[in-house]
Amino acid sequence: MSGSKHSLPINLFWGLVALAAAGAIAGIALQRGETISSMWLIVAAVCVYALGYRFYSAFVAAKVLVLDASRATPAERFDDGRDFMPTHKWVVFGHHFAAIAGPGPLIGPTLAAQFGYLPGTLWILIGAVLGGCVQDFVTLFFSVRRDGRSLGQMAKDELGNIGGGAAMLGVMTIMVILIAVLGLVVVNAMKHSPWATATVAATIPIAMLMGLYLNNLRPGRVLEATLIGVSLLVFAVVGGGWVDENPTLRTWFDYDAPQLALMVIAYGFAAAVLPVWLLLAPRDYLSTFMKLGTIAALAVAILILRPDLKMPALTQFIDGSGPIFGGKLFPFVFITIACGAISGFHALISSGTTPKLLANETDARFIGYGAMMMESFVAIMAMIAASVLEPGVYFAINSPAGVVGKEAAEAVAKISGWGFPVAVEQMQQLAQTMGESTLFARTGGAPSLAVGMASLFAQVFGQHLLAAWYHFAIMFEALFILTTLDAGTRVARFMLQDILSNFNIGSGGYASIVLTSAAVVGAWGYFLYMGAIDPLGGINSLWPLFGIANQMLAAIALCVATTILVKSGKLKYVWVTALPLSWLIIVTSTAAWQKLFAEDLRIGFLAHAADLSTKIASGTLPAAQLKNAPQLIFNDYLNAGLTCLFMLITWLLLADMLRVIYRVTSGQSYPQSSESPHIPSRLVENWVRD
Repeated sequence: MSGSKHSLPINLFWGLVALAAAGAIAGIALQRGETISSMWLIVAAVCVYALGYRFYSAFVAAKVLVLDASRATPAERFDDGRDFMPTHKWVVFGHHFAAIAGPGPLIGPTLAAQFGYLPGTLWILIGAVLGGCVQDFVTLFFSVRRDGRSLGQMAKDELGNIGGGAAMLGVMTIMVILIAVLGLVVVNAMKHSPWATATVAATIPIAMLMGLYLNNLRPGRVLEATLIGVSLLVFAVVGGGWVDENPTLRTWFDYDAPQLALMVIAYGFAAAVLPVWLLLAPRDYLSTFMKLGTIAALAVAILILRPDLKMPALTQFIDGSGPIFGGKLFPFVFITIACGAISGFHALISSGTTPKLLANETDARFIGYGAMMMESFVAIMAMIAASVLEPGVYFAINSPAGVVGKEAAEAVAKISGWGFPVAVEQMQQLAQTMGESTLFARTGGAPSLAVGMASLFAQVFGQHLLAAWYHFAIMFEALFILTTLDAGTRVARFMLQDILSNFNIGSGGYASIVLTSAAVVGAWGYFLYMGAIDPLGGINSLWPLFGIANQMLAAIALCVATTILVKSGKLKYVWVTALPLSWLIIVTSTAAWQKLFAEDLRIGFLAHAADLSTKIASGTLPAAQLKNAPQLIFNDYLNAGLTCLFMLITWLLLADMLRVIYRVTSGQSYPQSSESPHIPSRLVENWVRD
């Protein structure tokens, strides 16, 4: 009886949360012709995430996966003090969130605001709760149950040599491209920014100090180490500002793109070979405080100011004529949003570093589902920061000069003609207050996001510090992304070791770690350095692949998860992974086909390459473009080849998944489950098992 008395107010509470979510989403979706407060987006996000975590993730944990707290995890069974190590769940959450939360939730929604705030917001909420969070959760759980194996190795074990070989090749190739893009975004964010470079550099010795404190000086004292680390991190942020203002010190941290690329490559190698407790885990844990602290401050600013969204719910660019990137609303809003809703890169972390640190299997729900939910909230914050800008300012910052014109007067005339008025004087004043020479054609999403964040921070925390807030936002974005690069490099090393182990290559000793790390870093480092010295910035040749590759990687992860569910006797629950998988297959295949064969020069790789070749042959290409044309043609064909490879691998894996499922359901022979046997946990420390 008492249980029912307590359940009534609880049920009433969740009923009110559901009503609030429905009301907020209806308000966002149905508002037309009038401005809408950004508060509606916050309310919708918080309520949807709360409902998703409380009910859907609990259903997946209890019914679909059946988490078992008594089962020893790989971190306990293979504890080697280097890669496998039982770690406090909050530290693991910090590492996992820092590792998965890269440029996607910041840059993707900012660019997708080209279509208006409505499509991106709806996909971020729906895609995360039903797709992204589920993918991260189930992948982490299945990896924990399989000795912390990588995604590619799990594919080989569960699907067989054909599907597994395709998955390993695809995952490794995609991984190299993803890390190169992450590195290039970091380099572009820190280029000639002493504040960002000094602060990011300071996080390395701070993290190592924290790692030594937790591992040698005061084992298990997470709170003490956190207070020390966060205090030093705050000092590093403030110190970065001092460095930026000091004429002598700023020259020590003022580097161009190629120099920073080499530094990032060296850091990636160190993060891959050093023990995980010394650099990677504590640095990512500390970075999480910076990430969550900044996002929390942004949320507070939005709650205090309640700014109206100035971007329309839908713009005329849903027809594919957008100035920032070509392509219609479907499929490109889903490809552009990427990590804010679902990200294949997360599956690599969930089957890479994180399962080797998890001390309690039941924490997979909190870390897998919860961390992705937090990243999705970051994407909502980014959408708000972009949408509270005047649309004319937003498009002036993000539209390439080749679309709107190189001269300021020409650009504002073109943008104003779209119905988004902006003035040259307005842009000049904005650039001056932000401490920049110009904000025209600062493509890529990062500068406009920094302007939006700085404007909100300044209104709440000090208008006279607008330039400082802008540079802080740039530094924050660089720190946000670099944590994904270091974890990604370590995961890629794990994958390469798994691949080589199938050919009995590599002893698993430290020499193998160094050599495989060098191979991985050399692969993505090549693309990174080529991008850094590219006169067009490199991002033009690498970024188009990022969204498609990322979503195809998510499809690969869900293929593996769906296969394991069926083989585990959970056919009635297979829709949990099969539904998001089906949607991703449709979206990525459509996007890949259009990127290959669309006649629009801003979309189709082959059409753009053919157009440049024709103009070179006819002598009609302007002299200024002639020098870069051969490189652009090569990049187009490279992008086309990689897109074909990714699409072929995805469909091959899908076909192999269906083959195995058919054999399971029809009673024929199939590859047996690679799940490790149940071994009771013997961990008793409260800091591990709490």
